[in-house]
Amino acid sequence: MPTTTETPTQRIERIKREKASWSILDDIRRYSTLGYDAIPDDDLNVRFRAWGLYTQGDGLGVHGDATRFFMMRVRTPNGIVTSDMARTMADLSERYARGSLDITNRQNFQLHWLRIEDIPTVWDALAAVGWTSMGACGDNTRTVTGCPLAGVDAAEIADASPIAVQIDQRMNGNPLYANFPRKFKISVTGCAHWCTYPEINDIGLTAVRRGDEIGFSLRVGGGLSTRPRLGDRLDVFVPWDAVPDVVDAVAAIFRDSDELRVQRAKARMKFLFLTHGWTPDRFLAELNSRLGYALGPAVPEVPPDGSFRDHVGVHPEKGGGLFYAGFTVASGRISPDALRSLASLADEYGTGALRTTAMQNVVVLGIPAERLGAFQRAAARSAAPPLEGSPFRRGILACTGSEYCKLAVAETKRFSLDLIPELERRLPGFQSHVKIFVTGCPNACGQHWIADVGLQGAADGFDIFIGGGLGAAPGFADRIGVRVAAAETADALETLFREYLGGRAGDETFRAWTARVGPEYVKTALAMARSQP
Repeated sequence: MPTTTETPTQRIERIKREKASWSILDDIRRYSTLGYDAIPDDDLNVRFRAWGLYTQGDGLGVHGDATRFFMMRVRTPNGIVTSDMARTMADLSERYARGSLDITNRQNFQLHWLRIEDIPTVWDALAAVGWTSMGACGDNTRTVTGCPLAGVDAAEIADASPIAVQIDQRMNGNPLYANFPRKFKISVTGCAHWCTYPEINDIGLTAVRRGDEIGFSLRVGGGLSTRPRLGDRLDVFVPWDAVPDVVDAVAAIFRDSDELRVQRAKARMKFLFLTHGWTPDRFLAELNSRLGYALGPAVPEVPPDGSFRDHVGVHPEKGGGLFYAGFTVASGRISPDALRSLASLADEYGTGALRTTAMQNVVVLGIPAERLGAFQRAAARSAAPPLEGSPFRRGILACTGSEYCKLAVAETKRFSLDLIPELERRLPGFQSHVKIFVTGCPNACGQHWIADVGLQGAADGFDIFIGGGLGAAPGFADRIGVRVAAAETADALETLFREYLGGRAGDETFRAWTARVGPEYVKTALAMARSQP
């Protein structure tokens, strides 16, 4: 029995030990017949998470209460979606989720407003098309992300999507990896652009060549939240066939690190390095020990230049003759009709294959060159999102925010969607690509640390961050010490972007400009603009 001195973290750890979260599937189905009031608190607030379920907030975020409705995150490894899956998701949104539907920056889908009575029906419909919410939340391996153009990108080193999916299937539902200290994020990519941000994952695997052999570089310990950290590249070359065993060994190190089970706010794997004295060399020694052999040394790797890439527009696939088309889903919010239209376009003009992206967009694959014109005309007539868009539409990304999330201190989705036309109206000739990432609280689900402009929600507005980015020159955004009310954010961003346009050197990117002028210059410019009548 728990003692009166049990901490919140100890309570969660006890609940997970007493009954495995993945063992309650039949219980959840039983609750669907008995009703919400039959759900024990331990299941509702801890074990449900491992099934992709959170209670939905009342719209007031951290200051509000939980409702009797649920958010369900649907696990979508490597962003791989079929047209049947897309139609099923659209139907479920309309029938059970009041038309709500979001694409996340880890390539998943999220439904809201679900009743406990409907969850088994939703699960059965997902299972019929090979989909699940199992493991999409909770203290387990989250969805394994990967390049949405895997297999079709002409510049890729290798198609790593089979390995990403293999790892996802190997980890999800595996009792060996059912109870980590906290969430565990993995990205596997064979692309040259690292578009799924392996540097900020617990495990980041990026394809690299060693002579004629293709294997992977391995990064560990990345993450964002309140203490962002870039993953360390270990001095190893991971052969292709060794990837599953290496992932298992890294996951086991995390699982067995009981020092991380003391305080949930410091329970991610990065805290082995941040607060427990681990070094990359120590981690590698433990990895080799668990493998039972030593991996070979790393080979030279050329990180991407960090240029903006969102997979939007129509572009050729490798091999010639086929094209892919990327649609801009602003802030990841998509309607059921729009998703159905994308499914129909994929069937009629492509192969029925779609992919979701880390920028919360959707890509349709396999469009023959001779049908490209007809495809574009059909897309324009349909309810599908646009194939192009202004830099503001293409660059906006947002977390769930206080509309549904119980941890958020600010609303993000509607705010970000309203910001797009306002910036387009104020800056009609703006052509530079910029990432404007909006997050509703310091937990950084909106990834503001790696954006050109990050907006972190606060009780009375948004704190402005500038200059974040990954790739060849990785660095987290600087908090410039300026907080603006939500209604004044467009004013601040207009000032910021006009300063950039007037002061850039040639084709200097926004991030390069902010690095050159520095946070204090930006802070002063914003303060001066706000002081003028």
